[in-house]
Amino acid sequence: MSSVVPLTFWLRAEVKAAERRTPLTPVHAKLLRDAGHKVIVERSKMRCFPDEQYAELGFELVPEGAWLTSPPPLDTIIVGLKELPESTDPLAHRHIYFAHCFKNQAGWRELLQRFAAGNGSLYDLEFLHDDRGRRVAAFGRSAGFNGMALGLKQWAVQQLGQASMGPLDFFPSSQSLVDDVRAALDAAAQATGRRPKVLVVGALGRCGQGSVDFARRAGLTADEIVEWDLAETRAGGPFPALLDVDVLCNCIYLSGPIPPFITNELLQGPRRLTVLADISCDSTNVNNPVPVYTEGTTFQSPSLRTIDGPLPFDVIAIDHLPSLVPVESSAEFSEQILPHLVQCGQTDVWHRADRLFREKLSAAKGCAL
Repeated sequence: MSSVVPLTFWLRAEVKAAERRTPLTPVHAKLLRDAGHKVIVERSKMRCFPDEQYAELGFELVPEGAWLTSPPPLDTIIVGLKELPESTDPLAHRHIYFAHCFKNQAGWRELLQRFAAGNGSLYDLEFLHDDRGRRVAAFGRSAGFNGMALGLKQWAVQQLGQASMGPLDFFPSSQSLVDDVRAALDAAAQATGRRPKVLVVGALGRCGQGSVDFARRAGLTADEIVEWDLAETRAGGPFPALLDVDVLCNCIYLSGPIPPFITNELLQGPRRLTVLADISCDSTNVNNPVPVYTEGTTFQSPSLRTIDGPLPFDVIAIDHLPSLVPVESSAEFSEQILPHLVQCGQTDVWHRADRLFREKLSAAKGCAL
């Protein structure tokens, strides 16, 4: 391992509604400092780890949003998770976060052109890959786990004649989430005598494994959990078999054009399916494999009803599902990213991410706003 080059990391406050996670917990921030780096922490009312936990470890706390109102030196690395505040201002620092702009998502050109205008740079967390092309840090498993939880709970409230599970609260642990959903399934079973059958597409990946794990912990049997991966989808959709379950969880990692798994036309025929938990959340991608809705959902409004009537169809498409159990998901991610932050900018993980940013930046520069 190469020697550590001292850097300054600035942990910014998140601005996305209901985003309580952090990429750097107090314990791991201390370990990063112990490795020779400086860490500055913005105060945050939403972060699942209170400001006091950082202060008790001796970190400098600055006001929320201070990286914008009192910009630090340009060699400071701004670290976060989700999107930046909406703006057209140039971006001059190095940023580490999930920018969602490398797969032609909505607004990708405008965001990258902000980096171009400010001569800043981006290490996108989604594209920090090891030598095998695997992400070095990911929320995939917790996203799949929580997505299955919400899919099952929405199915349960459907059985009770309700339109939605209502605004979501945060859970202190994964077990408390399991207990909550099991209670909803028990209530549905008592009222109707029915139990759900689920299907996970992308079941062999981290996200899919999380979905399957939750279904098992919620009490579903092996016969009630159908697992699909490349072998089942290789022939190309649409797949009428996906209509023969109650809850469909899309957990694939979309890397290029593929035929859709389900379509609006398919949903108009006979079906058992009433809930789609689109954990991948690629609704703004032209290659979206489940193009049966056009807008995402939120913690405040977690489901979207696209078909009314006695056999409804509801979509759950929350793009930060791990925030449902923020402490556990943050701790898992922070532990994974820590050794790479220690070596930030010095290893192939970072070099590959920087090359990809330069490629996408070049493409954005060639597009007029």
